[in-house]
Amino acid sequence: MTRPSSRRPRPSSRRPRPSAVVRSLLAALALAVPLSLLGGCADGRPVSLVFGGPSSGPRAAPGQPVTVYPKGPRARFTSVGEVGDGTSVGVATVTGRKSGFTGRVWVWAPPQYFEPQYAHSGFPVLEALPGGHGYPVNYWMGTDLGLESGISRWSREGKSLPFIVVMPVLNPDFDHYYDGSDIPGQPRMGTWIAEDVPDFVRANFRTFASRDGWAFMGSSSGGFVGLKSVLQHPDRFKAVIASGPDIVPDSPLWRGHEAERRANDPGRLAQALVRRPDVPGNEVYLAFQLGSRETALAPLVRRFVRTYTKGPVKSTLLVVPDGGHNARTYVKGLESGSIEWISRRLQPPVPDRTVWAGDAPDPAPGQDPTARVSAVRARAVRP
Repeated sequence: MTRPSSRRPRPSSRRPRPSAVVRSLLAALALAVPLSLLGGCADGRPVSLVFGGPSSGPRAAPGQPVTVYPKGPRARFTSVGEVGDGTSVGVATVTGRKSGFTGRVWVWAPPQYFEPQYAHSGFPVLEALPGGHGYPVNYWMGTDLGLESGISRWSREGKSLPFIVVMPVLNPDFDHYYDGSDIPGQPRMGTWIAEDVPDFVRANFRTFASRDGWAFMGSSSGGFVGLKSVLQHPDRFKAVIASGPDIVPDSPLWRGHEAERRANDPGRLAQALVRRPDVPGNEVYLAFQLGSRETALAPLVRRFVRTYTKGPVKSTLLVVPDGGHNARTYVKGLESGSIEWISRRLQPPVPDRTVWAGDAPDPAPGQDPTARVSAVRARAVRP
């Protein structure tokens, strides 16, 4: 197959680089967002957000998923927005122990995370990456897009797992794209995204030891990074929702580092993966989304799906009617089926039977234990 050149412009795929004046204004506005969204800040002071929960618990029973309890160091979160279900989005500044990069990470935990029956269960994690520069703010933290409230509602409706949503900055500055990769001589953004951010989540939240509890979603350049990360680390991540994604690494910072650039090419990574046996443990699940008006990008995405959906690489493509290259289109796609498609392939939280709701019957044989009656706030999708 003839692959498009890494320097080929991609209409609508990435935002044009703004002028220096505009960049300064946008950066200033973005930095001001958390202060303007602080929940419960009547006097203007930041409000600390405590996710809490036990740091240890019983060992998993045979056949049950292993919960990883948070061992710290515990981060100091500041509330930056409230979701209608009573939960909040928090933000913390994180220094990656492996990458050395310092950046902000926003996190939202679903209502189920705080319920007694799940106090000793891990929760699936969805690392959500933005398009554009993804700096200094990850736009998925904005409750106006409806990602967090959507997952809260969809999990009650049985369309989604109750994910912990983690939203790191995508790039280290507003000047370049780094392709979510460790480009020689540059900040190690591949290590930040694929290692430091998950380590940060494990230090602060109950998660699963297995890759069955870890997935990505991303749009445009963030879709590229999520796609590439799953294909590059199938032992750590099982699924991705890649919305209007870039398909090839084309940061100008790769110049002079062709071997490293190829090592971060999703097509090459997928080609290596399809050669593996199609057995549990090798399978990855790629849910692509496009707006119907993304006519320039659609042929590239369709070609990728057609070429690499074989063996352990499982793919699906959802086209959002009358949709464009934007986050609101992709949230519609999540509700239309993409979030359910990956949820059915990931690990749901497991309730503690000793804290089972008094008026809720035990699950029927073969029924997922989180598929609860209406007395319980959430119903997870069977894997």
